[in-house]
Amino acid sequence: MNKSESSRMKKGAVAIIGGLVLLIGIIAIPYPGPGWLIVFAGLGILSTEFEWAQRLLTFARSKYDAWQGWLKAQSVYVKTIFWLLTGLVVVTTIWLLNGYGLINSWFNLGFDWANSPLVK
Repeated sequence: MNKSESSRMKKGAVAIIGGLVLLIGIIAIPYPGPGWLIVFAGLGILSTEFEWAQRLLTFARSKYDAWQGWLKAQSVYVKTIFWLLTGLVVVTTIWLLNGYGLINSWFNLGFDWANSPLVK
């Protein structure tokens, strides 16, 4: 294998691994936990081989920092609405993915409403 082939293979591996990490991070953003950290890690991996990823990482980080600063400066009322909406996204997603339906069936609770409308 020559240097050019090795370089292309490395670039391809970085693209696949970085892309997967980035995708997982994007999916995890609305949930409590390290969603944005995973996004930044994915962009960091991609930025080792792609200039556009470095520019996007710098841009995204500045916007994230600005968002955090804005949220920190808000009233308790706005922060409460933000966290309630975040909680609603989490609860709704768990329901749609049938998380509550599984618990319902495991413990034979009889709560038909706990079953996701997407799972039959």
